[in-house]
Amino acid sequence: MADSAVTVTRQLFLDVEASVLRVVRGNPGAVRMALAAVLARGHLLLEDVPGVGKTTLARALARVLGVGFSRVQFTADLLPSDLIGIPILDPREGTLRFKKGPLFTNVVLADEINRASPKTQSALLEAMADASVSVDDVTHELPRPFHVLATQNPIEHHGAYPLPESQLDRFLVCLSLGYPPAGDERALLVENSTAERGLADLKPLLDSAHLAAAQAHVAALTLNDVVAGYVLALVHATRNHPDVELPCSPRGSLAWASLCRARAFLDGRAFVVPDDAKVTAHAVLAHRLGIRGAATQSRRRANAVIDEILSAVPVPR
Repeated sequence: MADSAVTVTRQLFLDVEASVLRVVRGNPGAVRMALAAVLARGHLLLEDVPGVGKTTLARALARVLGVGFSRVQFTADLLPSDLIGIPILDPREGTLRFKKGPLFTNVVLADEINRASPKTQSALLEAMADASVSVDDVTHELPRPFHVLATQNPIEHHGAYPLPESQLDRFLVCLSLGYPPAGDERALLVENSTAERGLADLKPLLDSAHLAAAQAHVAALTLNDVVAGYVLALVHATRNHPDVELPCSPRGSLAWASLCRARAFLDGRAFVVPDDAKVTAHAVLAHRLGIRGAATQSRRRANAVIDEILSAVPVPR
């Protein structure tokens, strides 16, 4: 991609970011991380208490990107076929044809993903891993690009199925929005604005072709041996930490490198620097690390371990 085209494309993504921030206020870091995850061809898990804007962020991002979108409310009685689709009888032809489910789009909002049964979650896992689904021994390719933006409540466990480690590992990043600063929340009250009204005002700024081209450019950005060595040193530190039972996998390190490239692109650089790894460490690692004896508050303990590792591993100069 020519330098001028890169500048234009990057400006488009900065405009996307600004548009989303008009609806999701108070956490620009989370919005940028979500956008970087999409640029890195990854899936995004939004894990937080109800009412802080998880669903709004997912819907706003899909709307401004201008790609195909579907929303699925996950419930205990949701079946795999409700996601994938089913063969139906064509009465005129007398044959079965496949009726596609909501997974056949570019961005799928899986709302309250941990409400669904393990069987349904496994159907989604295949789509996340391979961008395809299997029905009656026939593989159906999903549209590209394909992203799952999932939400879950980490506190209310009644009627919920915790995501298995294999599925958590398929999410490039896990974000927590938290409560907005007092000033932003006050502005929402004064303006009497609603998420629905804000979303209705958003206009598509890209399309799937623009997004795919930007993703290809991001994947080709330079990550030199020094930065790669720093990332691997951090990954290996998770494998040697006494409190970590399940460390970062090679898939996790590859995903981390992709996210670093996406952050470099959004910062206007053609190369990755060590700070890209430091800034993205918690979003990439916290949901991947299994902490010994941390049945509750495991994310908080994982973040503390990541802080220890970032302090212990020297930053290359």
